[in-house]
Amino acid sequence: MTQTAATPEVPVATGRSPVERRELAERILLYAIVAALLVWLVTRLFANPEEWFSTLLNGLNNGALYALIALGYTMVYGIIELINFSHGDLFMLATVTSGIIMITWFGATDADFVGYAVMLLTLIVVMCAAAGVNMAAERVAYRRLRRAPKLAPLITAVGLSFSYQWAGIRLNGSGPRNWVRILGDTGFSIGGVSVRWSTIVVLGVTVPLLLAMTYIVQRTRQGKAMRATAQDQDAARLMGINVDRTIAFTFGLGGGLAGAAGLLWLQSVGNTRYDAGFQLGLIAFTAAVLGGIGNLTGAVIGGVLIGLIQAFNSSFALGQKWDQTVVFAILIFLMVFKPEGLLGKRTTEKV
Repeated sequence: MTQTAATPEVPVATGRSPVERRELAERILLYAIVAALLVWLVTRLFANPEEWFSTLLNGLNNGALYALIALGYTMVYGIIELINFSHGDLFMLATVTSGIIMITWFGATDADFVGYAVMLLTLIVVMCAAAGVNMAAERVAYRRLRRAPKLAPLITAVGLSFSYQWAGIRLNGSGPRNWVRILGDTGFSIGGVSVRWSTIVVLGVTVPLLLAMTYIVQRTRQGKAMRATAQDQDAARLMGINVDRTIAFTFGLGGGLAGAAGLLWLQSVGNTRYDAGFQLGLIAFTAAVLGGIGNLTGAVIGGVLIGLIQAFNSSFALGQKWDQTVVFAILIFLMVFKPEGLLGKRTTEKV
């Protein structure tokens, strides 16, 4: 009678691996910091509710504008993986052009029917002009470099940025330029909280534009072509999609949003600078990265969050001069724990 050798038992791994424990600790730390921030915000709310809600409205106003600019970054990156650093300076040109059309050409300075009509006309003109400039840049510069190393279109974007700044100096001058705002600082009060008409107009224009953008991308035939091109350009061509036209359309949409943001920024702030696109473009790009580069909803959330962070920091924390430091410190912190952004998907490089 033969004796069967006993099969050695394989030990079953129990507990978490060191990597899982580290990720769990990082997640707990992140949640703890978020909870502490929420507690701090609630405390400030009960301490001074009127200033708190005024700060909230100011943050939503700026955040909506950041979201409009950030969508241009994230759409272009999502479809051809290009960081279009000239996008911020295209926004700057839109602010200057809006002032020239409204004030210099038509002399619209009063909040009456004619003033609002001119503002609406300027909004349409500036959106179309910015879309046309962005599509021309794609046709002349970026399309020729589509098969080139990624550094080539990136340097081209920087070159276009300087070209836009040169145009901004010619139109605006080398110093800041103040414009008369139709909306001004007037508004109304609700429970002691001052609500400016400019904030109402900014949100009233921004929200429909963002909803329309989401509808175009998710529900229309052209939007399906955009998503297919973003996944695989060669496969999209085999399916009969005109990839060049789809990419140009994407640049046009991003440029149109930058044009709208330019006019709304002018009505909110009232001054223009030829170098304003660098700072605002960098903030908008940060918003796109914060929400998850390539994700439309993430760009909107990132823009609103940055606007709120800046507003609450200016009113209740370190002060306005620390706004950029706080924003980028939070971004660095988030990138350490969640490098794909709030709504981005984690990907791995295939070798």
